[in-house]
Amino acid sequence: MARKEMTEKDSNFVDHVVSVRRVTKVTKGGKRFSFSAFVVTGDQKGQVGIALGKSKEATAAITKATSRARKNMITVPVRGTTIPYEVRGKHGAAKVVLVPASKGTGKIAGGAIRAIIDAAGIEDALTKSLGSANGLNVAKATLNALAKLRSADSLAKLRGMTVKEMVKGA
Repeated sequence: MARKEMTEKDSNFVDHVVSVRRVTKVTKGGKRFSFSAFVVTGDQKGQVGIALGKSKEATAAITKATSRARKNMITVPVRGTTIPYEVRGKHGAAKVVLVPASKGTGKIAGGAIRAIIDAAGIEDALTKSLGSANGLNVAKATLNALAKLRSADSLAKLRGMTVKEMVKGA
């Protein structure tokens, strides 16, 4: 289950520790244990990032993952409290469908998808995870889907029009 943590120095970021696992490297001399942490971070205003961190201690792994996630953030266009339009993402065998929802619907999502849309600041969305249930691949598929989204302003700029001209033509 996702756990929320706030840091004092960057209080504008929300961090979700999606998973912390003990991993083992088997060597000739025995087993070496370390921790792998998967963290989602965002500012709840359209910026979100994910990362893995590995260390001999769980807290150090979480810290590493958090700093890496903040370095690799993407911007998500938000329309009110939801996403602008339906989008699909894929990573490996994991497929994700994100659908905009009317105000008041809430986040219909679970696991890594919920952590990502919460960190991005999306309040209302319907989601469906298909294929692989691997948390890391589902998270990467969700980030892939969110990266595909474009705002009306950016689409109008690409077409050399204003938003009003673009809507009037439809």
